[in-house]
Amino acid sequence: MVKPYAGRKKEQEQSTVTLADRLGADIEAKLIAKKRALAEEQQRQRAAEEARRREEARRRDERKSFAELLEESELDWRKFK
Repeated sequence: MVKPYAGRKKEQEQSTVTLADRLGADIEAKLIAKKRALAEEQQRQRAAEEARRREEARRRDERKSFAELLEESELDWRKFK
């Protein structure tokens, strides 16, 4: 006795088509290149943002008064008595 669903499973396996199969190889290559370019651009933007934050923090530290620097210091005069 043959199961009625056995033929369907084989057809589904054969009809499974990936996106790469539907697209041409040239379009797939273009999409991969575009993905890489976008990832590189995003990484450059992150690096620029991090550099901007570091520069801003450096400038903020330069403008601090002596009192602010003293308050942030973890040194305790009692230890050096």
